[in-house]
Amino acid sequence: MPENTTTSTELTSQYAAQVTSDLERNLKEQERISGEIATLQEQLATLQHDHTVLTNMQQALGITLRPDKSTTAPEQAAVPAPRKKAATRSSGTARAKKSSAAPSRTRTRKPAGKAPAAATPTTQPSLVELIRQHLAGQSEPRSTAEVATALGQAHPDRGIKNTVVRTTLENLVARGQAQRTRQGNSVYYVAPETGAPTPSAPASSQQQEEAQSEEAQ
Repeated sequence: MPENTTTSTELTSQYAAQVTSDLERNLKEQERISGEIATLQEQLATLQHDHTVLTNMQQALGITLRPDKSTTAPEQAAVPAPRKKAATRSSGTARAKKSSAAPSRTRTRKPAGKAPAAATPTTQPSLVELIRQHLAGQSEPRSTAEVATALGQAHPDRGIKNTVVRTTLENLVARGQAQRTRQGNSVYYVAPETGAPTPSAPASSQQQEEAQSEEAQ
């Protein structure tokens, strides 16, 4: 008997401790939920107050709410339009469109004939001709750079370079179609004088190299 009494006492103490712990947790949970409920109630009261103020302002300003499409759609769908009349009108409209479209097609047809001939591209003068014409129109000798600059401005699409102009000028000098003059260390070119003798041999490569070196300086 004393052992049974001791065992029951221990079990009672354990149950009492467990119940006490559960009660404490229950009270804490109630306090937490009560706090959340109070916060939500405050937020709800604030929203209700704002709703009341906005409603009063709306009434004071005379603002009317727009009709809800979800409520008006069923009413419009409940009264369908007569299909026979719509079909008759649509068929008449289609026939009118077809009849009006037929003459437009006949008017847009072009009479059969020969296609217009493509414009023949105009041939541009060669660089030799351009240089000869430029020298003929100058009253003073011109350097390679001056000739190249003038032709480049007159014909920007040709992409004229100084080296090509220098070579062409030397070839013209060799054929007697231009004359080379010197002014100090620079080389200038001028159109040939009338009645000037035409050299039979082209200019030597040494003369061309000297002209190129002097022009580069």
